[in-house]
Amino acid sequence: MAKRALSRKNDDAESTTAGATASARKKAASLEAEIQRLDRELVKLLNKRADATIKLLQQEPNPHKAVFAPRSDDELYQSLEQLSSGPLPNAALRAIFRELLSGARNLVKGKRVAYLGPAYSFTHLAAIERFGTAVDYIPVSSIAAVFEEVNRGQADYGLVPIENSTDGRVVDTLDMFTRLPLKICAEVQLSIHHNLLARCPRSEIVEIYSKPQALSQCREWLQRNMPQARLIEVTSTSTAAQLARDKPGTGAIASRQAAVVYDLQIVAENIQDNKQNVTRFAVIGEEDSKPTRNDKTAILLQIPHKPGSLADALVVFKQNKINLTWIESFPLKAPEVGYLFFLDFEGHASEPRIKRALAELQEKAVRLEILGSYPRSEPVS
Repeated sequence: MAKRALSRKNDDAESTTAGATASARKKAASLEAEIQRLDRELVKLLNKRADATIKLLQQEPNPHKAVFAPRSDDELYQSLEQLSSGPLPNAALRAIFRELLSGARNLVKGKRVAYLGPAYSFTHLAAIERFGTAVDYIPVSSIAAVFEEVNRGQADYGLVPIENSTDGRVVDTLDMFTRLPLKICAEVQLSIHHNLLARCPRSEIVEIYSKPQALSQCREWLQRNMPQARLIEVTSTSTAAQLARDKPGTGAIASRQAAVVYDLQIVAENIQDNKQNVTRFAVIGEEDSKPTRNDKTAILLQIPHKPGSLADALVVFKQNKINLTWIESFPLKAPEVGYLFFLDFEGHASEPRIKRALAELQEKAVRLEILGSYPRSEPVS
């Protein structure tokens, strides 16, 4: 009797398990069918959205210029955040629509964008954040080369780092603004997360490669955790990742994306000393950006090298109620004596108060150049 009861119990359990399995399979099949239906709808809707974008651009007086619209993009991303109730994170939605816009605009006018390479340097990531992946990217070996590509017309735009929240100004970029007549068309503020990458355990790393700024931004972490390793400067974080891939006992400080591309392990992540580490990149080109009512203007200013000159110049901003957001000095090259000043301030050069302030500055200046008015942006990860 006990054996028959146990047998019936086992049969009941097997029947329950089989029923649960069949129910799970039925639910999975239903979900797969729903996903396939949604995919068909999404493809249709995405193509309709792209088609509408293309038609809207083609109605512009100059469609080839209209494909570059940084402020419009930022407003779209803000509206997506308000529309979304999840579960997709905002960064994922932003990436989806960025690529949609990039692909549609490329069908109207292909763009060439120069950046400090190789691929998946932080400058490349900033370029993708602004332009998406549908543009034709031109990796070059120096900041000067980015400027030269745009100045010669080989690229429509260039991406260059201009300042970092830890290290301050990027001297090579400011120097090139004094040499070539290019404008700042937009900015990208990118949260920088540095990672130690390698193909060996941390204990076996004897050399660490990266660009000078990245090594500087991880200085304290490296002193505490990698005092035995020799630090070697190279032109970019991507070059460092390539070396770590090819050279035994070598590490690189670079992005998470570089780890994927160059087949490296993340030995330690987020090693930057300042956890709010942000680099501001300038999009450089030859055209002016239209006012958006949320702009900044950058200028290059040289004033007489005598006591009180800088104070007199700065009074202009106070009197016109203009908020300065950045000021850097740069020594003039011999035989000239004195400094050039790079200034950022709120407002667009077409606004009456900004026009008035610039006219007043011109009277006090030895040299005054407007580097560009462009939409303000917020940091993105």
